[in-house]
Amino acid sequence: MLLGGLAWFFVIQPARAFLAGWQAPPAQTQSQGGSGAGVPAPSGKVNAALTQQDVRRFVRVRRDVRQALGSSFTGVQQVWTDIQGGQNPNVLQVMTVLRDVGGSVNAARQAQAQGLAREGMSAERYAAVRAGVNRALGLPNIDFAQAARALQSGQVPDLNRDVQTGTAQERALVQPFQQELTETVALGLLGL
Repeated sequence: MLLGGLAWFFVIQPARAFLAGWQAPPAQTQSQGGSGAGVPAPSGKVNAALTQQDVRRFVRVRRDVRQALGSSFTGVQQVWTDIQGGQNPNVLQVMTVLRDVGGSVNAARQAQAQGLAREGMSAERYAAVRAGVNRALGLPNIDFAQAARALQSGQVPDLNRDVQTGTAQERALVQPFQQELTETVALGLLGL
């Protein structure tokens, strides 16, 4: 009974609060110029091959997101380091990280939406570019946002992801930003 009560207050309640607040970026946000421009709708081939322009736009949006996340990024980085070390996080670790960054995620999502609007990039294209960047860096494409949605629907999230090798073109496009992207790759865990 005591163990159940502790689990309720220290794991389940914080997890429920986080999942209730876990929402995708708003469909429309105010741009810095105040024109009311929102995140562009997907157009063209969302899953087209990476271009140099895509990678540069991705890096600029990623910088905005990293800055908005602030100091809560440290916990996400630690989980990422563990994953890189061969450890798969358990559901409790995922929930702890999600709880810790819960308040900052909304600010980071707003920064992402504003960055996407500024760069003229749809959220779908951003996700496709993120997957390409992860391939180029030789990283698995793990997304805690998907894990949160699975938990919210009562399913156990699948956190085992295979590493897909990037093409030579993808690796060449990412190479100038490799160090910066490697340092911020943990943002992808949050779907950012």
